Amino acid sequence: MAHTVRRDPPLSEASRPGLLRTDGRAHPLQDALLAATLVLGGIAIISSLFDGLHLLSSWTGLLGILTGAYGQFVSVTTRERFGLILGLGASAVGFYIGMAHGGLFGGVLG
Repeated sequence: MAHTVRRDPPLSEASRPGLLRTDGRAHPLQDALLAATLVLGGIAIISSLFDGLHLLSSWTGLLGILTGAYGQFVSVTTRERFGLILGLGASAVGFYIGMAHGGLFGGVLG
């Protein structure tokens, strides 16, 4: 039972466990997807408050859902996944409200 006596070396600040700690490496693709998902989700949810902006809210919501889903697929850290879930939720709400107000092509095609 030697493993119970052995002590781990002290952790550096970047590698300490925590909810939103990163692994200390750069993830430019994941960070770009995170930012895009949050921006698209914000636009989708704000524009869904107005009936006349259903085209904007439904399209930005759909794009936010797609970028967030791919971001979840390639994400590495909990920080990225946390932000992506927030952006995905906002995108989905904006998308669904935009669909309820007229949809992706409402009034344009037909």
